[in-house]
Order: sequence, then structure tokens, then C-alpha cells
Amino acid sequence: MNAIDRFADNLQAVTARAFAQQRDIMEEIARRMCECVTGGHLVYLFGTGHAHILAEEMFYRAGGLAAVRPILDEKLMLHKSASGSTLAEREPGCAARLMAGTDMGKGDMLIVCSNSGRNAAPVELALLARERGVCVIALTNIAHSRSCAPRNPENLRLYEAADLVLDNCGAIGDASVDVGLPYLAGATSTAVGAALLQAIECRCVELAVEKGLEIDVFSSSNVDNGDEINEKIIKKYRQRIPML
Repeated sequence: MNAIDRFADNLQAVTARAFAQQRDIMEEIARRMCECVTGGHLVYLFGTGHAHILAEEMFYRAGGLAAVRPILDEKLMLHKSASGSTLAEREPGCAARLMAGTDMGKGDMLIVCSNSGRNAAPVELALLARERGVCVIALTNIAHSRSCAPRNPENLRLYEAADLVLDNCGAIGDASVDVGLPYLAGATSTAVGAALLQAIECRCVELAVEKGLEIDVFSSSNVDNGDEINEKIIKKYRQRIPML
């Protein structure tokens, strides 16, 4: 069995563990998400480094909620300076700037994604959002977080700063496959995190349908009538989600 098979086995095992151990918390998050979006509020998503991929995962996606607004900041992403983004997320104070660019408030939900959960940007944003009455969800790696000291003035890890916590159940350091080097290869946090978020989103929509509540879900723009469906949704949300 080579590294392809070992990574596949690891990913399936981690995903299965994450789902099996967290059905109750996933159900609760889906319930609150349903209340949020059917009540006219938004789900905000934020992540630094590779975790920003998860913020984009739920945005403008076929089969995904329309009432989703990612918080994307070039300094904290990878396409301008990957190493620079690592330093930027450790700097205290940037969360206040990010928060100022939103209308986030009571009734909204914020999902903050960070594998380590130790740096300033995700922790500070979670705390600022809770001050505004926002329901804050942490998507993180609890084992990794517990293995290292916080790297922020609040001396907190992300899972300690949120209302509800999703654990991606990955290995400490994220990589998972022994390939004969002094360190491992094959990170699992993005794939598992995306699966958890998509599953919760599906349940959110299902709950709305069960209750007979209106909920806006994007179609694929590459199927017949998809453009027409999406254009109506975009028109409805464009003022609140300018990046649409």
C-alpha cells in the first residue's frame, strides 16, 4: 500500500470520526444556521491561510446557501504572500479592521476556521463578534490547539472563544502520512472541514423545508435554467453581499 492508499484511508477514517463524534453539535449548528438565514440574517465565514478556502467553500456554491458572506482579506490569504499571511494572522488588532468592514450583528452567525486556533486574527474576530451578539462557531483542530500555547494577547485558543465548536479531528500538525521524511505529508483539515460544513448546510436547508420556511439556495450556473434561478437570488442579496 503506497502513500495514495494510506492518505485515502487516513482521510476516510478522520472524516468518519469527525461525523460520528459530532452529530449532536452538527445538528445544533444546522438548527441555529436555519434560524439565522430564514430570519433574514447572514452567515459570515472567516479563515486565515489555507483556512480561507473553507470561507469560500460555502460562498456562491451550487446547492449552497445564498445568505453567506465570506470575510476575505488579501493580507491573510495566500495569493499575495503566503509567508506574509502567516505573519499577518499573528498580528494583534487586524480583527477590528475586518469587523469594521461588515454589518455583522445580533441574529447573524460567524464561522471562524483555523486549524491551530492559536493566532490573533481568528481569536480576536470571534471575541468581537460575540460582543455584538453574533453566534460564533469555531472549526478547528482541538488536539492541535491543546498541544500548543496561544499566540495572541487574549491568551485563548479559538475553541475557547466560540459559542460552539467543530473539531476536524486531524493529527497534530495536520499532515497525516509517513512518506519516509522526518515530517509527515498529506493534510486533512481542508477536506474534512469542507465535508462538515457542507453536511451542516444540507441539514440547514432540510430543516427549513420541513418547517415550510423560505430559504434561498444557489443552482449550478452550468445547468439549464441555472442562470435564471441565480440571477433572482443575486439581485436579492447583492446590496448585503457586495462581492456577489
